[in-house]
Amino acid sequence: MIFETVQILKEQLEKYFDEVGLGKTLVLDNVALWESGSKDADRIEGKVIISLLNIEEETTLKNFSSTRVVNNKTEYRNPPVNLNLYLLVAANCSTYDISLSSISRTIEFFQGKKIFTSSNTVYNRSNASFGVLDHFKFVVELFTPGFEVLNNIWGTLGGRQLPSVIYKVQIIQIERDKKLASSEVITHIGGTLNDMKQ
Repeated sequence: MIFETVQILKEQLEKYFDEVGLGKTLVLDNVALWESGSKDADRIEGKVIISLLNIEEETTLKNFSSTRVVNNKTEYRNPPVNLNLYLLVAANCSTYDISLSSISRTIEFFQGKKIFTSSNTVYNRSNASFGVLDHFKFVVELFTPGFEVLNNIWGTLGGRQLPSVIYKVQIIQIERDKKLASSEVITHIGGTLNDMKQ
């Protein structure tokens, strides 16, 4: 679900970029390639890059029930893992003004659409990895780290900074379709209470 979420966001933002005249400049790649000196660095030259920075478990949703009733049987499962993703959108365009414009348009797009669901989002359903994607909902929020944290992020990614913005994508739910056990549902309690002493 991580790739699918980021790919859907990429397609949506790419469509918006095309509408506002920025063209097909968006790529889903590792921004750390930028100054790596490798041949792969060419892939992100002159592009706006979406990179996954961090994955965080949403601990507030950790203690939900892990049982379900299906066809009058109780199924026991491990609870799903709920995740928040931190995405960096960095502009490595041919000129600085185009980079700034790209970041501005990115902020503009996500200001206009923060909630993405299977009913309000058009995406490429022919992508093979989307075969199991029936329904989804996630919320995209601007994340603003302090200067020190931002410096650490770019230091980890390889040095100099590009014009960029960070978004927190909440909540991605990952669940494996694996049943641990099942049993009959308790529908009533029988018997009588006789000879009960206080």
